[in-house]
Amino acid sequence: MTRALIRDRRGATLVEFAILLPVLMLLLMGLMDLSYQAYVQAVLEGALQKAARDSTIESAPISTIDNRVATAIRQVARNATVTPNRLFYSSFALIKPEEIFDTNGNGKLDAGECYLDINGNKQWDRDPGRSGQGGASDVTVYRVQVTYTRLFPLAGLVGWSKQVTLTASTRFKNQPYNTQMIPTPTKICT
Repeated sequence: MTRALIRDRRGATLVEFAILLPVLMLLLMGLMDLSYQAYVQAVLEGALQKAARDSTIESAPISTIDNRVATAIRQVARNATVTPNRLFYSSFALIKPEEIFDTNGNGKLDAGECYLDINGNKQWDRDPGRSGQGGASDVTVYRVQVTYTRLFPLAGLVGWSKQVTLTASTRFKNQPYNTQMIPTPTKICT
């Protein structure tokens, strides 16, 4: 009787399936979560590009354009937190840290060294952009950060965070409908 029971293979498939099912479900949920993340990223980038085009030509308030991006994101990720940020520069060439006159060659601003103050705030900036959309012919860097909760709560089992944070950014030049206000760079020594 014991030998017959050991040789009996009926039900083996069910046992094997029961062993593999959790692994298969984790793989499927992980794949769906990553696919959803790629989808939200694509929607974010599309909404951001449309908002950038609208920003250069429309007279709508910036908050209205930012709300369009948030609405597009929340149509696919309901409770997402959408955080827009705009910095503007006089030209594309100024989207970099302010120039340092590095006399000792160590690559950083030390006491007694000078820098070129691009944005007129009288302090050295790694990013000299000024907050907002800017004016005529200014270059705007538009960034949006989106945070949402993952589709499946099991992400913690594989070491993933419960929250997903995505970012997208674009650069565009405002239409030259008015005269551009360019601040005069000033050499400042510390």
